Amino acid sequence: MLGVFGGLIALALIAGVAAFAYLYATTEVPPPEKFALSEKTTVYYADGTTPIGDYAEQNREIISCDALPDYLGQAIVASENRTFYTDSGVDLKGILRALWTNITTGSRQGGSTITQQYAERYYLGETTSYVGKAREAILALKIAQTESKDEVLCNYMNTIYLGRNSYGIQAAAKAYFNKDAKDLTLSEAAMIAGIIPAPSTWDPADDPKMAQQRFERVLNIMEEDGYITAQEHSEASFPETQPVAQQNDYAGANGYLLDMVQRELVQSKAFTKEDLATGGYKIVTTIDKAKQDVMQAVGDVRLEDMPSTLQVGGIAVEPKTGAVVSVYAGSDYLTKQLNNADQAVFEPGSTMKPFALLGAAQEGVNFNTLFNGNSHQHFSGISNEVNNALENNFGNIDLYQATANSVNTVFMNVNEHLTPQRTAAIAHEAGIEGDIDETSPYNVLGINALTVWDLAQGHSTIAANGVKHMLHMVNKVQDSNGQDVYTASTEGKQVFDANDCALVQKAMQGTTTYGTAAGVSTTLGRPVAGKSGTANDENAASFVGYTPSLMNVWAIWNPDENGNPQVVPAFSGYGVSSTGYPAHLFTEYMSKALEGTEVEQFPTATDDGKIGGSDGTWGLGGGSVYSNTTQSEGEQSTEEEQTNGNGESTANGSEGTSDGATNTNGSQSQQDITQQCEANPSFSTACPNYTPPSSDNGTTDTPNSGGNGTSSDEPGLPNDSSTGLDNAPSLEQQSAQ
Repeated sequence: MLGVFGGLIALALIAGVAAFAYLYATTEVPPPEKFALSEKTTVYYADGTTPIGDYAEQNREIISCDALPDYLGQAIVASENRTFYTDSGVDLKGILRALWTNITTGSRQGGSTITQQYAERYYLGETTSYVGKAREAILALKIAQTESKDEVLCNYMNTIYLGRNSYGIQAAAKAYFNKDAKDLTLSEAAMIAGIIPAPSTWDPADDPKMAQQRFERVLNIMEEDGYITAQEHSEASFPETQPVAQQNDYAGANGYLLDMVQRELVQSKAFTKEDLATGGYKIVTTIDKAKQDVMQAVGDVRLEDMPSTLQVGGIAVEPKTGAVVSVYAGSDYLTKQLNNADQAVFEPGSTMKPFALLGAAQEGVNFNTLFNGNSHQHFSGISNEVNNALENNFGNIDLYQATANSVNTVFMNVNEHLTPQRTAAIAHEAGIEGDIDETSPYNVLGINALTVWDLAQGHSTIAANGVKHMLHMVNKVQDSNGQDVYTASTEGKQVFDANDCALVQKAMQGTTTYGTAAGVSTTLGRPVAGKSGTANDENAASFVGYTPSLMNVWAIWNPDENGNPQVVPAFSGYGVSSTGYPAHLFTEYMSKALEGTEVEQFPTATDDGKIGGSDGTWGLGGGSVYSNTTQSEGEQSTEEEQTNGNGESTANGSEGTSDGATNTNGSQSQQDITQQCEANPSFSTACPNYTPPSSDNGTTDTPNSGGNGTSSDEPGLPNDSSTGLDNAPSLEQQSAQ
C-alpha cells in the first residue's frame, strides 16, 4: 500500500515537472507593445450585436526610458515594490496565493512584484484559469532571468494602465499634465505613481483626497529609501492636473449609458474601473435600441417657449424583471455630465401617494370607505390648514376617486392614520433608497427629493404585484473567450401582498380614465395605471404610469444656475405648473413602445377590507367620531358623523358619496352626488353633464383654470401641487418646525 501510494506521488511529481517544463519551453517573452491588451471592453445594446461604445481607446505610446528622469522610475518603485532592485523579481508564495484566489473566487489578484504585475498585463483576462495563471508565473520567471532590472522597469512603465484611457507613462503624462514623460516634475511623477493600484478610482478628478494621500505616501518612501532629500520632499507640492478629456464614444446620449453601466458594475463589486477599461470584456445591456431611440427623441423635444433651464428625466423598465429598457438622462454627456435619470433629484409630489394607499390596504381599509375630500382641514402635528390644489372641494369621496383626482386632504387623513413613519417604511420596502422624512405628515405629498430611477424602483414593486426586482441595466458580461463572467440576477423578492398591490393598481387606473391624466388609457387603447404629481411650490412635475409589462416615468424640473429649484412656468399650453407635460411625454413614448404589442389586463383585485378599516376609524365610515373643520360659505358641509348606541352610523350633515362608492350602510346618496356634480361637472363620470378633459396638449380650461388657456395643474382637474397648500409652510419652514 505504501509502495503504491509512494508511486502515485512520484508520478504526480513527474507529471508536474513535465508540465512545468513544457510550459516554460513554450512560453515566450513578448515585446512590450503586446503587453497592453489589444481588445477593448465594448458595451452593447440588448441584442448583443449593436455597440453602444467602448471604455478605452487604448491610448498608448512606447518610448525609450533613457531620457526619463531617475525620480520617475524611483517613484514607481516606491509606490509598488520597494525591494524591486534587490529581490529576485518573483514571489512564488504570492503567485500561489493569487492563483488560489483567482480560481476559488473568480476575482483577479495580481502579483506583488513589479515583474509579476508586468507579466500579469499580458495574460489579463485569462488568469482565472489554471493554465493562464501558470503561464503568467512562468512568464514572470523568464522575465526575471532574461531582462535587467532597468529593462523590466522601463517595460512596466511603458505598458501599465494609468487611468484616463492611458497605457504607459508617456500617454499618462499627456493625459494628466499635457506634457511628455521626460518633462514630468518630481511632484507629477509621485502623483501618477501613487494612484497606480486604482488609477480610475483615485484620479484626482474623482477622489482628490485619496490622490493626495497616495502622493504623500510615495514621497515619504522616496525620502526614507534615499531617492530624494528632505528638502526636495518639503518643496514638492501636489500638482494640478488637466481636466479629464472625454473620448468620442461619450458624445451625445451614449455617454450617459456607458457611465451608468460602468457605475452599476463597479457598485456590484464584481469589477473595478480598471477591469472594465482593460479587460477586453463584452457587456450586454438590457437597453432596447428601438425603445431607447424613441425615448431619446421624445425627451429631446424642446417646445418653442419652453424655458432653456427646464430639465427632463425619464426611464422605462420591465417591472417583472427589473430590466431597464431605456433612459432619458440628457441630450449630451460631454456638455452636461449630471444624469437626469439617476443622479439629478426633484420633488415627486403626489406620485408618493400610492405608497400610503398600499398602507391603507395593508391595514384592512376598504377602498370604498368615504373620506372628506374638501379643503380647509386640520390634521394632527400641523398648525396650518391643509387645502387641495386651488382649494377645490370634492365632498365625500372614496379612495378610488381620491387617488384618481389626487385629493390632498384625503391622503393627509390616510397618513394621519397610517403615520408618516409607516408611509416612509413602505416606500423604502418597495425599493426607494432616497431619504424620506419620517416625521413630517407631508411626506405622503412627496416633499423629499428623489431621482427618476428611485421613483421607478419603488413603483415597479407595486406594478410587479409586490415582487421587488432591483432595477439594472446590465444583462451579462463575457470575457474575451465568450465565457459569461457576470450575469444579472432577475430573482425577485415578494415584499407586499399581491392583492393589496392589485387594489392600488385598480385605483391608479382611475387616474388615466377619468382622473388627473384622463384620456391616456383611451389614447393608448389599453388599461394603464398612473399617478401624476407636482412638487411643493410647483418647482417640478412628474408622471408614473405602467401596463403590466412596461413602466414609464417622466419628470421635469427647473433649476437655477446654482442648481436650486425654481417654479416651472406655464409653456405651450401646459398649465401653470406644466404637470400635463410629463403625462404627454408618457403618452408619446408608450404609444410607440407598445405599438403592435398585446393588450394586457391587470390582475383582478378583491377588496375584502372593511368600510372604515378594521377599527372603524378611517374616513367617515365604521363608527368613530369624525370632525370636519369649518368650510367656506356655500360649500357642502359634512359636520360630524358618529355612532349611536347600536353602532349604526348617524350624521348631522349630509353623507356625500362618490361614483361607485358606498356609505356605511352600503347605499349610495344620489342627492349628494347630484350636489357635487352641480358644483363641478368633472367631479365624476356619474355626473349627467360630465365634461372630460380636452386632449389639447393634455390640458383643459376647467372652471378652476380661469379660462386663460392654462391648465390647473394636471389635465382637466384641480391643481395637485404636492402639498397643494397655499398657506402651508415652505420646506425650510417645515424643517424648522
